[in-house]
Amino acid sequence: MPMQFVKYHVRDKYLKTDRLPHIWCPGCGIGSILNAFLLGLEKANIDPDKLLVVSGIGCTGRVAGYLNMDTFHTTHGRAIPFAIGLKIARPDMHVVVFSGDGDLVTIGGNHFIHAARRNNDLLVILVNNLNYGMTGGQVGATTPHNAITTTTPYGNIEDDFNIPFLAAAAGAVYVARWTSLHVRRLAWSIAEAFHRKGFRLIEVISQCPTTFGRRNKMPNGLDMLKWFRDNTIVKHNADLRETRIELNRKIVIGKFIDIKDKPTFEEQAYGLVEKVRGVKRGE
Repeated sequence: MPMQFVKYHVRDKYLKTDRLPHIWCPGCGIGSILNAFLLGLEKANIDPDKLLVVSGIGCTGRVAGYLNMDTFHTTHGRAIPFAIGLKIARPDMHVVVFSGDGDLVTIGGNHFIHAARRNNDLLVILVNNLNYGMTGGQVGATTPHNAITTTTPYGNIEDDFNIPFLAAAAGAVYVARWTSLHVRRLAWSIAEAFHRKGFRLIEVISQCPTTFGRRNKMPNGLDMLKWFRDNTIVKHNADLRETRIELNRKIVIGKFIDIKDKPTFEEQAYGLVEKVRGVKRGE
């Protein structure tokens, strides 16, 4: 009897399959991260009709175009403030920001720190490919010291953002970091974060062989995945001063912050409205 091939994937219901195949480069990690997100969505038992996903400009920003749910593709650096507006208008919805490091902490860095400071009720999945991948591989605020990029051909002389440290210092209530290799751990972390409230950050370090990898002696996706395998260490609740990414030492991954009782900006804002007006929301 001839072998029968399944013509659909179990998570096709979450995707606009007519837009596939995707446009990401061979070896890119964003597809694996997207799959982990959908798995986390299922594990958390989140109704896609109660979910809003916001992306900005960049390679990861293309995620919004492939999801078969309410998604918004915003301008560069503005995914977080756009998402804040959605959450304030629809506090009953889960709002996820799913974008890249260049969009969220370089161009949009000010919005990032203030959303964490206010404790806006957002889940932020930040894909960090260590450079401006979409526009040619230029140096960014997350590019490790001494790394080679198109605009730092002799090595990056700037210190990079330590994203977990930055988020926690600004006030984030949930902070975790994984890589595109650690997809099961990532999916479980996403599922857990869905059931928290407040500003939640999950950083995912992703391979970018086309622009970053080939300039740093890792010319294909497998090379970068091996780097993640051999040069990461899981340290839950780590001292966040240890989580800076450096090319010549192990990258600390894990869950670092998990605060469950801090009121969100939206809760406080609606509470203030009720206090001033003397009526409860919906009356």
